[in-house]
Formats: sequence, C-alpha cells, structure tokens
Amino acid sequence: MNKYNIEELREKLERCRNVNLDDVKLEDVDEITSIKIDRRKPSEERILDFIINTKNPYIFKVNGKLVRIRFSDTDKTAEDCLTNVLKNLYR
Repeated sequence: MNKYNIEELREKLERCRNVNLDDVKLEDVDEITSIKIDRRKPSEERILDFIINTKNPYIFKVNGKLVRIRFSDTDKTAEDCLTNVLKNLYR
C-alpha cells in the first residue's frame, strides 16, 4: 500500500466530508455505476481506490439521484462503513 499517499487521502476525506450539499451540482457528482474498482484487490486497497477515483467519496449519484453518506459517532470507522458499502455494491 505504499503507492497511496495516506495523508493526502485523509485531507481529501476531511475536505469532502464538510461539503455543503446545497453547493453540490448534480452534474458534478460521480455516478456510482461508472466508478470501477478492481474486485481482486484487498478490501483496504479497494477503499483507497474508491476515495482516489471519486470526486467526493461521501457524495455520489445512484441512478441519477444524489446520495450522501454520513457516519454515526460510533466505534466503527469510516473505513469499516465504506468497506461494507463496497462489499454490497461489488459482490
């Protein structure tokens, strides 16, 4: 996993998490079905690839509808939640 700049990805996540949904234009958001992730990679790498390959990993479109992911203040990490989402999308 040395090919990933983890600090840069953390900064992107922080920046993207705080985006105001009212400022988001539908045409500027990734359609989830157009995001290609290599299923053969380990889950950690798939998550990192998802973060890298999306404009905002918290906001995307599903069938043209705007979707925002938010996480509760629990012991689960964002990585745990994104892993679950990706596993369900790419079974």
